[in-house]
Order: sequence, then C-alpha cells, then structure tokens
Amino acid sequence: MILLVRDTGEVSSEAATIALPVDKDRPIGSLVRLFRPYRWSMLLASVVFIIKDSPIWILPVLTGNIIDVVVSHKPLTQLWLYAAIAVGLLVLNYPFNVLYVNLFSGAIRRVAADLRTGMSQRLQQLSIGFHSRTSASVIQTKVVRDAENVELALSQSYGVGLSAICVLIGSLVLTAIRVPSFVFVFVLTVPIAAGLVMALRRSSGRRNEALRREIERFSARVGEMAALMPITRAHALEDVALERVSSSVEDVREAALALDRLNGRFGSITWISYQTLGVFCLVAAAFAALTGFLPITAGEVVLLSGYFTILTGSVVSLLNLMPVMTKARESMRSIAEVMQEPDIELNTGKRAVQAVAGELTFDRLSYGYPGTGSLALDGLDLVIVPGETVAFVGPSGSGKSTLLNVVLGFLRPTAGRLLLDGVDMQTLDLRTFRTSVSVVPQESVLFEGSIRDNVAYGLAEVDDERVLAALRDANALEIVDALPDGWDTVVGERGARLSGGQRQRIAIARALIRNPRVLLLDEATSALDGESEKLVQGAFERLMAGRTTLIVAHRLSTIRAADRIVVLEKGRIVEVGPHEGLLARGGRYTKLYKAQTF
Repeated sequence: MILLVRDTGEVSSEAATIALPVDKDRPIGSLVRLFRPYRWSMLLASVVFIIKDSPIWILPVLTGNIIDVVVSHKPLTQLWLYAAIAVGLLVLNYPFNVLYVNLFSGAIRRVAADLRTGMSQRLQQLSIGFHSRTSASVIQTKVVRDAENVELALSQSYGVGLSAICVLIGSLVLTAIRVPSFVFVFVLTVPIAAGLVMALRRSSGRRNEALRREIERFSARVGEMAALMPITRAHALEDVALERVSSSVEDVREAALALDRLNGRFGSITWISYQTLGVFCLVAAAFAALTGFLPITAGEVVLLSGYFTILTGSVVSLLNLMPVMTKARESMRSIAEVMQEPDIELNTGKRAVQAVAGELTFDRLSYGYPGTGSLALDGLDLVIVPGETVAFVGPSGSGKSTLLNVVLGFLRPTAGRLLLDGVDMQTLDLRTFRTSVSVVPQESVLFEGSIRDNVAYGLAEVDDERVLAALRDANALEIVDALPDGWDTVVGERGARLSGGQRQRIAIARALIRNPRVLLLDEATSALDGESEKLVQGAFERLMAGRTTLIVAHRLSTIRAADRIVVLEKGRIVEVGPHEGLLARGGRYTKLYKAQTF
C-alpha cells in the first residue's frame, strides 16, 4: 500500500514558513528565543505589570507610616494623605491590569500558535519514513499537549516571576532606605532559593522525561485501540485490548506519582525554610526594637514583617512553579525532537516542475529498506510513455507498493534512477510534481466535511459546474441525489457515513477535478463488492483516459484492459506484456491468472 496520500491539488506559494529556534539541549534558551519577535510587546507588558503590581511593595511602607502616625500621635492630615495614596495605587491596578493582559496574553497566544503551526509545517516536511515509524497519536500529543504545557507554564509563571523580582528589588531598596541593618536578612532569600532549585532540577527533569515518554506510549496504545476496535469486537478481544491499555495506564500512574512525590517534598521543604526565615526576621526586628539594639520603630517592625512575608510568599510561589516550568522544559525538548528531526524530504532549492507530459523511465532502479539487508526493488528497467496504462502484479512482497512510493518520491532510489520526462527526479522539487498527480488508494480517506468540500479539497474557487462534472464522471451523482442535503451532506469522520464504494467514487471525483497527468491506483477496487466495483471501474475508465496510469492490483480481472502488465517477483521484472499476450506465453502471469479463475 502507499504509505501516505498527498492529494494537495494546487500548491500555494504564499504559505509562510515558521522556523522555530528550538534546541533540545537548551530548552529554556529556546523558549526565550521564541519571544524575540514579540520582545517589544513583552517589554511594555513588563513595565505595565510593574506599575499595576506596585501596591504590593509600596503598601507596607504606607502601613508602617500609618502605625507610626497612631503610635506617635502625628497630625491626622498625614493619615488622610497615606490613605489617599493607598487608594490611588489600588485604583490604578484596574486599567493597568487590563492593558497588561492584552499585551502579555497576546504575545503568549502568538508564541503558542507559532509552536503549533511550526510543528505542523515541520511534520509536512518530514519524510514518509518518519511518519511510518512514528505513531500518529504520539505526534498529536506533541502538537497538542506539549504546546499546551508550554503555554500554560508561561501564563502561570511570568506574572509570578516578575512580581517576585519586583518585590525583591522593591523590598531591598526600601529596606535599605528605612532599616539598612536588615538588608542582609532579605538577601538570604536568594541563595536559599537557588539552592532549592539546584537540588530539584536534575531529579525533576528525569521524572518529567520519564512521565512524558510514558504518556507518549499511552497515546500510541489508545490510538492503536481505536484503530483496531472493529477487529477487537469481531473476535471478542475486548479484555485483551483493555489489558494492553491498562498496563500503559499503570505505567503513566506510577511515573506521575513518582513526580508528584518529588514535587511534594520540594514544596514542603520550601515552605518550612521560608516560614522559619520569616519568624526569624520578625523576632529579630522585635528584639532590636525592644532592646534598643537598633533604632527601629513599631511601624518599621510591621514594615519589615510585612515586606518579608510578601517577599517569602512571592519566592515560595515562584519556587512552587518549578514543577510547571520543569514540565514546560521537557515539553520544549519534545517539540525540539520534531523540529530537529533530520529525516526530511529534501526539495528546497531543486528545480520546479513546470509541466508534466507523463513519461516515466526506470533506469536500473533499486530500493532497499534500511536494516533489511535485501532489495525491495532490484534493477528495474522500464519506460512508461505518456498516456499509457501500466498495471503491476505479483505476489505479496514483490515490490508493487514500494514502486508506487518511489514514483511519488516518498522513497528515493538507493541505486539507479527514475526519470520524469527525461529528467532525473532526484534533481526535481517533487512537491511541484505532485500537483500533477492524483492517488486513489485501496481505502480512500475523506475528512469530516461536506461531499463538495472533499471533492474540491485544496483547490481555491472551484465553480459548481466543475464539481458537478467530476461527480458525474465518477458515477457519484446518484450518491449526491440520494442524500437529504445533496453535496452539502457532511460525510463524517473519515467518511464513516458512506459505504466503501461511495467513498471510493468520491475519491475518484476528487482525482478527476484536478485533471492529473499521472494517476496512481493502489488496489483501488480490492475491497469492493461486485456491484460497487462495476460502478467504480466505469469511473476509472474515464479517469484514466489520456493520462499516464500506474495500477497495483491483486484482482487480475480488473486490469485486463491495461496497455501493459508488468509481473514483479522479489523486486524484479519477470514478464511484461498485454493481458492476452502474457496468457499466450504461459508463464508466471498465466499461473497467477489461473489461480484466481479456477
């Protein structure tokens, strides 16, 4: 079978490529670089945040001053002045908070969108080999869950971190002005925090990576379970399927529990450390005031206690975000695995295909799958002229589907050449070639949209007459006429509301509307009943007219009208000729044909 169907129709030259500056060895640095295009928005958001957050580190000063007004019986005008300043600062919070949210959230959401779009673009560039060995569920986890983890961590941590920094600086500056002797106590918070972070970082990183790997394996198992549901039900294997998923669920639970225990110990140690330091600060300030050891007023004791409580609260909140940031760090590593994956389809800078006549030349072409030690295609020599229909037959494992994947450029020859209209396809941008190709596989995939949307997929501004003509030539008009909403009927996920024959005819209409020069049919009727096959076969005859067509088929009765039939065996061409000629020869094709007819 063909590894992946690319039925894109027209290629847009306007699609912008997003290059994500990510490095799995420097996830935090990568995260910072993601904000480079939005640095001015973030800078302005930071300034606005400092203003709107200023009451946190200014109010303790006002509180201390008000207490001194009471204790020292100062004029009431000072009390009203401090009260007015406090209310004014609090009121300012509203407009500046609204502005901050607009600036900050705008940047965060754009970075998250860049992550998702950049990964999606990279996935389109990666080779089919990568997609064939990587679970679609794992890819979905990276694009959805990992990007969400980064977005969530940024949303939760930036404001807390900036607030902690502002409180630290503000409290140090104002303490240095009012009670300089206590600055050293405040400075102690920094090395304690650094020590706790260093103690957690390595262990937390390992635990988060283990959890991510288990979640990816679990996602793959769930995807497998969903895909195999009909087989599972048909053979009463529900308990077996559940056991496979349950074992993966248990692995995720154990990995998550180990991480939670680590984070719990870290949170408890952090809380005890800073609460103890807070008590020490309060007792020390009270002792200095009572003994006269330092010239500290009652208001300054309250000021110091208030500042230290705010400071330690901010630092504890910041440290409690370490698990979130560690998870985001691991998610950035996961995203970087996609963005730095080297197995890409190399098309950039190669010659664009301007027009396709449809001649294909196999020149001693060979292909071997990595690690197998044998050749799937072995020294093929064949010329297919424009407009010719050539069918490829042979037993399973003879190389038929591998050949179609080589023609599409999903696999590159390991030896020899494949020429398109006399030009080595290794030198061509195969994306431009595929705009002239249509593929109809054994099981055509439709997306959840209307019939019209599926037929016109990827084409801009297609008029109704063109869609109608494609449906008519595909023998699909009766499908449209029988549905209550006509071609506006939604076909369901993967076309689930249509039968196999109906999906196949819609896929043929999708191929017809593109007017391809090269057509690839990969066992396109093998799963159909006799009546559906007859309708589809009639559509194929109109589709193949005047186009270079390559057919892979097990059912030999469907290829009798091919111009030539190529018999493959162990990757080699053993016979070539028309149906009647090969039968008259009495060779390998005759044996295959008799095995199906008798």
